[in-house]
Amino acid sequence: MAFLAATGRAFLLFLSATGRLALFTASGLSHCVRPPFYPRQILRQMIDIGYYSLPVVGLTALFTGMVLALQSYSGFSRFQAESAIATVVVLSVTRELGPVLAGLMVAGRIGAAMAAEIGTMRVTEQVDALSTLSTNPFKYLVAPRLLAGITMLPLLVLVADIIGVFGGFLVSVYRLGFSPAAYIANTWQFLEPVDVISGLVKAAAFGFIIALMGCYHGYHSRGGAQGVGAATTNAVVSASILILVLNYLITGIFFSTK
Repeated sequence: MAFLAATGRAFLLFLSATGRLALFTASGLSHCVRPPFYPRQILRQMIDIGYYSLPVVGLTALFTGMVLALQSYSGFSRFQAESAIATVVVLSVTRELGPVLAGLMVAGRIGAAMAAEIGTMRVTEQVDALSTLSTNPFKYLVAPRLLAGITMLPLLVLVADIIGVFGGFLVSVYRLGFSPAAYIANTWQFLEPVDVISGLVKAAAFGFIIALMGCYHGYHSRGGAQGVGAATTNAVVSASILILVLNYLITGIFFSTK
């Protein structure tokens, strides 16, 4: 009976957390489309998520494209298929590596920052002070972050795609001896719009998940500095896991018929 009781408690806690997250998500989305809006807060979050994340995302994409070109060459050279390196690099970066790696890097940087900021405001009662001043915390804290995450992640991923493909181009041309014109021609020949669009759709979903997890765990943090630290950790871990799950689901939707 003790085992059944423990299983039941865990299941009820899971349902409670799922319901709380669903209500939080619905409330946050509803405030994203209803006035009043806070343009300065939205712009601030867009700069934090987009502009300040650009260096780490760009470096990650650059070296990912370079390593991918090297690894592809070492494998394809065994089958005399070196001409396929450009295709592998561009498809891998635009479909998978660009959005996933950018999402994980932004989750580690922005998700933690959101959870820490809102969590600190929660434990120091600044969130309650906003309600006292007739300012809805969801409207002021959550909605701007959700909007910024949805809009800025696709732009980051688009830049990451370009930088990643450029990294593969640098290695292929200046180290492996490929012809620049032939490499670019192979890149454009096999790249289709759905490859880029699927990556941008993933990026928008990942941006929403990162902002949602950061706001959710920060908003529900309790217990002072220790609670803020736990909320920060939970935000990054949950966002990373959901990014990987959503990546599989969206990939299945776009490419299940191919």
